[in-house]
Amino acid sequence: MPTPTTSATPNTSSDPHIPAPATRPGGQERPDPGRRDPWLLAGVLLVGYAIVSVGRYRQLGQRSWDLGIFEQVIRSYAHLQAPVADLKGPGFNILGDHFSPVTALLAPLYRVFPSPVTLLVAQAALFALSAVPVTRAAARLLGRPRGLAIGVAYGLSWGLQQAVDFDFHEICFAVPLIAFSLEALLARRWRAALLWALPLVFVKEDLGMTVAAIALVVALRARRDSRHAARYAIGVAVFGVLAVAVTLLLVIPGFNNAGTYDYWDKVSESGGGGPFDGLDTKLRTLGWLLIPTSGLLALRSPALLVALPTLGWRFVSSYPEYWGTDWHYSAVLMPVVTLALVDALDTARQSPRAWLRSYVNHLPAAVAAASLALTTSLPLAAVTEGEIYRKPARVSDIERLLAEVPDGASVEANIAPISRLTSRCRVFWITNTRGVEPDFIALDNSRKQYRDVEGYVRTLHPDARYAVKGTAHGFVLLQRQI
Repeated sequence: MPTPTTSATPNTSSDPHIPAPATRPGGQERPDPGRRDPWLLAGVLLVGYAIVSVGRYRQLGQRSWDLGIFEQVIRSYAHLQAPVADLKGPGFNILGDHFSPVTALLAPLYRVFPSPVTLLVAQAALFALSAVPVTRAAARLLGRPRGLAIGVAYGLSWGLQQAVDFDFHEICFAVPLIAFSLEALLARRWRAALLWALPLVFVKEDLGMTVAAIALVVALRARRDSRHAARYAIGVAVFGVLAVAVTLLLVIPGFNNAGTYDYWDKVSESGGGGPFDGLDTKLRTLGWLLIPTSGLLALRSPALLVALPTLGWRFVSSYPEYWGTDWHYSAVLMPVVTLALVDALDTARQSPRAWLRSYVNHLPAAVAAASLALTTSLPLAAVTEGEIYRKPARVSDIERLLAEVPDGASVEANIAPISRLTSRCRVFWITNTRGVEPDFIALDNSRKQYRDVEGYVRTLHPDARYAVKGTAHGFVLLQRQI
């Protein structure tokens, strides 16, 4: 790929659509009203993201145990304890599962507002914050209208919407870090680009490779005008790779009860056939990644190389859940693709080819329109529906049933009851108490998967006796009899 040269300020002389800075009569530059656009957009996105995630929580719509796990971890941090997630096993230290100490930053906020809603709102805020550097970088290089169009396209991108719809995950910290890092990279602020990237090693164990990719792009871009910065970037790239190796081979196994990294089997032992398995799904994901978000123009920017580590581990894996567009896995790719598009637009608008300049002029509006159109079938469409703002009577009945569990009690549960209990009880995953006989068992049996609930519980704990304490809309609460 060619290495474009990006100026620190827009080249207004080469594009008549980008106005020159306004000045006061005395020659003093006026405040740019567009400087508020990124923050106003972020505020709107925060409201929309929070409505979707909190609304689904209020409707008891959790799809996994992740929200409960992260609440247990952050609750432990908030009380200055080791980050134990009993849902992964009694006394299980989460640093033996994934290396995400960054979640401790939410502990002070959680200590004041001890609720899973705190995590959901914080995630919405972090995702919304990432729109600020994206919009700001686009406006600086392309002008205010196009910058705002790019910001809208980014904020409504399918990868972010899918992540908002997936409870809580630590990658909400990675998304703004990547966005700020790439904003600095496009502005040729090499040190800032590297400094924003470095904390990614504390977000998740694989992101050290993303740090290395960002550093290599910095080295590539800086080699002509700052060999000093290029050398620093190579050092950061080496650090990123070493961080991954140390974390996977030493840190996580050191905290893991089995002395290993549990996710190696997602690469080699999931029953798949290797990187060519599920190729149709992977190609569709690439299409979704590049076409509606950038009209394929992002391929012209070296910044797109930053996406390769995440795509690499996902597509090499034989675990099908990693291949598609669902869940939260593509959120970290959205700022990469969008800012690669910005970089490519800035370069291509100076192209001698008239058709390419015309394409560039219309593409920001086109990707914004595509994101708006796709949103009608994505999670943010719910903000236009009255149902998202109401708590169903069914949920209130279930919450009253679960409120009969006293604070501090131990509970074994499946997915749906977890998020109503982890803020005040010790909660275990069903079938994974490892000999602990909990005080209560809370089961969502609304789909009748357990024909005989009491008989099923006897198979879990043959030496204990449990009796039904109450039921509500298919949820069953059992209490251990002493």
